[in-house]
Amino acid sequence: MRYKIYHIRNHLFIYKIYSVIMGQIRDIMCKDVITIEDDKNAADAAKIISENDISFLVIIKDGLPIGVLSEKDFVRKLAAEDKQASNTPISEIMSYKFRWVEPTTSIEDAIQKMLNNNIRRLLVLEDGKLVGVITQTDLAAYLRDQLLVDGTIKSINTD
Repeated sequence: MRYKIYHIRNHLFIYKIYSVIMGQIRDIMCKDVITIEDDKNAADAAKIISENDISFLVIIKDGLPIGVLSEKDFVRKLAAEDKQASNTPISEIMSYKFRWVEPTTSIEDAIQKMLNNNIRRLLVLEDGKLVGVITQTDLAAYLRDQLLVDGTIKSINTD
């Protein structure tokens, strides 16, 4: 029996790998991704992030993702440089480089990609179009649930 150890958001997960446990990203991805058009300014983006209590936005141009804008981008590229949000286009502070997976990517491969690249989120693209997002929080919750299920099964089997 194989075991894997993952460290996500200060949580250590050790679990047995079963084919049932390691599903595909489509099984756990968030499909309702909040986006913003690339022609908006930083104030518009900040308002959307605040109103929706999220930590990032996907930047869209002509219906396709071209980058992401995170809270970290606001701090490093806006606040630290003392720029005015209403006069700063998001194109000046967004990250054009983003990592992605397909809906059919295994959860294990997505976890490994996030760990290898030290990133907190992956966009989920199908035929170049945004269909979802997966975050460290989503993965931590999924792995926690799998551990609880595994523990329950063991408890039932020993009773």
